[in-house]
Amino acid sequence: MSGLRSRAATGPNLIHGRWVEGGPLSQQAGDGMSGKRDYYEVLGLDRDADEKALKNAFRRLARKYHPDRSDEPDAEDRFKEIQEAYAVLSDPSKRSQYDRFGHDGPGGGFGGGFNVDLSDLFGGSDIFSAFFGGGGSGQRSRRGSDILYRHTVSCEDVMNGADEEVELELPISCGPCSGTGAEGGVLDTCAECSGRGVLSRMVQMGPFQTRQDRTCSRCDGRGKIPKSTCKDCKGRGRKEHATTLRFSIPPGAEDGTRLRLRGKGEPGRDGQASGDLLVELEVSPHSYFERSRSDLIMSLPLGYADLALGTTVTLDHLDGSPLDIRVPKGSTAGDTIDIPRRGFPRLRGGGRGDVVVLLKLHMPSKFPRQIRAALEELRGDMAPNDLEERIRDEAEARRRGG
Repeated sequence: MSGLRSRAATGPNLIHGRWVEGGPLSQQAGDGMSGKRDYYEVLGLDRDADEKALKNAFRRLARKYHPDRSDEPDAEDRFKEIQEAYAVLSDPSKRSQYDRFGHDGPGGGFGGGFNVDLSDLFGGSDIFSAFFGGGGSGQRSRRGSDILYRHTVSCEDVMNGADEEVELELPISCGPCSGTGAEGGVLDTCAECSGRGVLSRMVQMGPFQTRQDRTCSRCDGRGKIPKSTCKDCKGRGRKEHATTLRFSIPPGAEDGTRLRLRGKGEPGRDGQASGDLLVELEVSPHSYFERSRSDLIMSLPLGYADLALGTTVTLDHLDGSPLDIRVPKGSTAGDTIDIPRRGFPRLRGGGRGDVVVLLKLHMPSKFPRQIRAALEELRGDMAPNDLEERIRDEAEARRRGG
């Protein structure tokens, strides 16, 4: 590793907001015209699964993907999908309709607003709280959003690895209000939703009645509102702060490689867990090397004499040691020379790639008089005697793909 370096980074490299990889689940392969996955597939069940198997599958998946507990980037979408599947399959009437008609259902589908009473499934609110930190109400603790930071590194950093130190303006939880946005941290129960964080209504969908929930806009789903706004953060619950971060560039890193710094993202609301900082690496182009995975490719222009008689060219290499390129005599333009194990380290282990050198003929635009005279004398000796046969051989090689 090279020595620790310090950089200041601000501006467009820093992107606030939740980072989601892979896109929403609703766009994945699904069932029929609906675009949704089969409900049995969502829960990992056969179509003849009984009520006990349904509950066990839902409990297992709900623990895994509940947004308050899961670190999966698509946890919220997966959890909604699991809830929807269980809400339909646990209702005998809806399950029968689904088995016959699929997602389209009679009269255009099963509607939205699928809501499962998790506290009943987990044996009461105390057990539910032990798993998820809350009862069955609409309130949901909110982990802070992840932050994406793009960091530029050199090819030398990628070859040798490097320890980096950067200073960023990052949000931190407001100390005086403990991240609540309320003066002194004092919160009142939201009168609009009575502290539930959601507003509910029952909607008739054909022969079914379902409950639709929407987040309370007054408290933004918190169930509580500040009695008075914190003067330090103006109600935001967080402030920008100059933060020094240290991380290591792994040897062999590629464009787009991401490093995760846990807990360095946006602070969670009301003292909940902070999100993560994702450092996305951008590798700067090199002056003469091009990259192909772990291999390094370069062109080497040489004069006719060097190609004909052979030569050795020595260059400074990315790893700090000389790179000797030995050109054998009788080489021609278009030949390649492989130098084993002098490329980039393989990111996931397994040694290093190669350096691949493509030979090219450098032809000067003007010749000194003496050189021109010498070439005229050599013209006949250097030209092929069997030119037409050579042309035919080249054409045949092209047809064979050689």
